[in-house]
Amino acid sequence: MTEDNLNPKEGELQETAAPSPEGDQPEVAQPEVAEPEVAEPEVAEPQVAETPETPEAAEPQVTEPPEAAETPEAAETPEVPQAEADELAVTRMELEERTLDLQRLQAEFLNYKRRVERDRELLRENATYAVLAPIVEVLDTIDRAREHEPLEGGFKATAEQLERVVSGLGLVKFGEVGDAFDPNIHEALSHIGTDGEVEVTTCKVIAKAGYKIGDRVVRAAQVLVVDPA
Repeated sequence: MTEDNLNPKEGELQETAAPSPEGDQPEVAQPEVAEPEVAEPEVAEPQVAETPETPEAAEPQVTEPPEAAETPEAAETPEVPQAEADELAVTRMELEERTLDLQRLQAEFLNYKRRVERDRELLRENATYAVLAPIVEVLDTIDRAREHEPLEGGFKATAEQLERVVSGLGLVKFGEVGDAFDPNIHEALSHIGTDGEVEVTTCKVIAKAGYKIGDRVVRAAQVLVVDPA
């Protein structure tokens, strides 16, 4: 068994160490085993191929900025703020127009309100005037009765109540002896001479008292006047 074991070992040694003509051929094949070493530069070839590709990849980077500047989208970007500014200006104009319309409507409403209030007050005065104008003659009768004698009894109570009612409705009595003559509220029935104690034409006698409602004269006071001396 030792011989068998040695024989293969010797055979192995013979294959490696003992030169033989047939063993020279596998030795020539050994450089063929080194061919992967020659193929190693082929592995490096992608690196060499990558180096020219890098400028190609850099070329779009150099060309892209001008292309991006020349694109219409980049040219439209400044127009967006301009369009927004135009829209804002139009909105402000519309807002001003609506504000003016609102102010105009408010002024018209206030004028309408004042006109309605004035018309309402005028209607009330006209109605009061229409009711109280005939009563003025009754009040004249009461005044003449007082001039003759003091009122007494039920007639006195009725007269005083009537005067309170018409006074509450806004009827005001005016016209006193010694008042300066005013043609707007006085009706001169006659001149009765001159008076050295007066400086202007003065009411000397009150024939009938005058009445008014507010600033509206229901009836002018009928008076006799004197002139200054």
